[in-house]
Amino acid sequence: MSEFDPADLKVIAFDVFGTVVDWYSGIAAEAERLLPGVDGGAFALAWRAGYQPAMKSVMERIAAGEGGFTLLDELHMGILGGVLRDFGIEELDGVRKRELNKAWHRLPAWPDSVEGLARLKRKYIVCSLSNGNIGLLTEMAKNAGLPWDCVLSAEVFKAYKPDPRTYLGVAAVFDVVPHQVMLAAAHHDDLAAARTCGLRTGYIERAWEFGPGKPKDVSPQPDNTLHARDIGALADLLGC
Repeated sequence: MSEFDPADLKVIAFDVFGTVVDWYSGIAAEAERLLPGVDGGAFALAWRAGYQPAMKSVMERIAAGEGGFTLLDELHMGILGGVLRDFGIEELDGVRKRELNKAWHRLPAWPDSVEGLARLKRKYIVCSLSNGNIGLLTEMAKNAGLPWDCVLSAEVFKAYKPDPRTYLGVAAVFDVVPHQVMLAAAHHDDLAAARTCGLRTGYIERAWEFGPGKPKDVSPQPDNTLHARDIGALADLLGC
């Protein structure tokens, strides 16, 4: 790939869960509100831990021609049933279960996210690129004040990250070449997949994504185009 020139960049697509919003504290707080006596942090970690296996299962079924694309809201609801059982909660009525599942729509932004995104969008198109469904991401943006120019989701491409259709789909939507798109994310696997599709990559440090008891290693990796402590620092690096 050619040397990076910020002036050539047109679009910055953001991973959302963990990168732009704080799922751990948001889910922990909602679990404690709706399930009195539950350890909210442990509940949040357990619910999130079910995400990758559930996503992998769906992708395998799709590949085998045994099912279609499933919205993340539906996956979260399916995972929730098992987590509730693991925590000994057998009799949660449907209304409260749905309200708890909607906690993913109400996640708080990291303190730097709103201002950082607003700075970046003065110069670039700023959009989401998440496995979250459109309704979830739109309500989240409304609740947290996220100033997206556009909400893009796996739902648009009928494929989940790290499927190349998601990363290349962003370039297609905005009629640019892949190296004019940057994926910004707090997850190196997501960034690596985007890089294989020709996108630029910006790593965002989120050391506390999994809560205060599980700090992440946020060391720089040389393959990323940029490394920033938060979204505001990414804006600094890009001259916004």
